Amino acid sequence: MFRKLREEDFLALRKPLESKRQSPKSLGSLFILIIFLQCLLLFIEHFVSEYSIYPNIDNIIKIHLIFSILLMILTLVYAVPWVYMRSQKVQYFLSILVSQNLFGVSAMLLAIIAISAEISTNTISLQRFTTIALFIGVIVFIITCIRFYFLLNRGRYRKGSKKDVQRNKLETKSLLPIVIPIGIGITFLIQYLVRNYNLLGIDTIMVSTLLIIIFYVMLFVLPEQLVILYCKFRFESFNYELNGRLKQVKDEHGKGIPEEKLESYFKQKTN
Repeated sequence: MFRKLREEDFLALRKPLESKRQSPKSLGSLFILIIFLQCLLLFIEHFVSEYSIYPNIDNIIKIHLIFSILLMILTLVYAVPWVYMRSQKVQYFLSILVSQNLFGVSAMLLAIIAISAEISTNTISLQRFTTIALFIGVIVFIITCIRFYFLLNRGRYRKGSKKDVQRNKLETKSLLPIVIPIGIGITFLIQYLVRNYNLLGIDTIMVSTLLIIIFYVMLFVLPEQLVILYCKFRFESFNYELNGRLKQVKDEHGKGIPEEKLESYFKQKTN
């Protein structure tokens, strides 16, 4: 799908790599913190699930626990400099799984458990609520993917182009197609909760809604994470040297272009 796009069409996505915010070293350090956060959320899941009537909740929690433990073991391995500098693509893929599991899967599980913990019957409505929430999530992900693809094809992520300079303003406007379904979905879910679960307190509704919003936000950022991962496999300039320096973008002759000259180089090439 992206084969017709060139390296310059993706270069604006290197910004978190250029700033080293998503460098292997930064991700390695972040992995240690994530392990503690994931353990805390797993403990809360286990504690609250004891009061939940959700069907097969024990098996769901057990499967999530096993999956999370496997991820935590891998994050420990890829927090070691010798490992992550020689396997940066795998580390970045692991960072996607870890972040989606922590802020996506755990958030949705906690929302469902919190709601079901205050209900003594009506498991069918609970399952229906879960189906609706996940369906909205699928819609958000699909719309985000389509939006991202069109932005790439229109050159919104090119380095040095006018659209790259104006991208922050344009991105704000282009968020409307995503914000609208999320807003409608959240409004619908709140109404569903109020109408079907009269026993729910306002605090439970607020916490559950916040957790579901976090779940949708993670689905919103997932396409960009996947595209950056794709770029890491396709372009060397999205990876780092063993000494920790980001690899240079190369011109048509295979010569490296200094970071400070990238914008002017592609401006000249575009003109």
